[in-house]
Amino acid sequence: MGEYRSKLENKDMDFLCEAILSLETVEEVYRFFEDICTINEIKDLEQRLQVAKMLKQKRTYLDIASSTGASTATISRVNRALNYGSDGYNTVFERINWKEK
Repeated sequence: MGEYRSKLENKDMDFLCEAILSLETVEEVYRFFEDICTINEIKDLEQRLQVAKMLKQKRTYLDIASSTGASTATISRVNRALNYGSDGYNTVFERINWKEK
C-alpha cells in the first residue's frame, strides 16, 4: 500500500499533527485542546466521535439524534466518513476499547 496523502496535507498541518502526537497523557490532551480550540469546537469533535461510535453500534439516526443532539446532516456526514472516508474513525476504533465507553 502506498503512502497516504491527505487533501489537508501541508507543513502547517504536519506541525499540528506532530504537536498532537507529542501529547502523552489524557490530561495533556485536555490542556492542549482547551488552549487551541473553543469549547464549541471541542464539543463538535466530541459529538462527531460519539455519533461514529453509535453508528458502529448500528443505532438508528433517530436514536443517535436524540442521544447526542446531532442533526441528521451531521449524522449523515459522519456515516459517509465512516463508510467512504479516509479511515480515520476506523483506525481509532481499532485501537481503543470503544465498545465499553
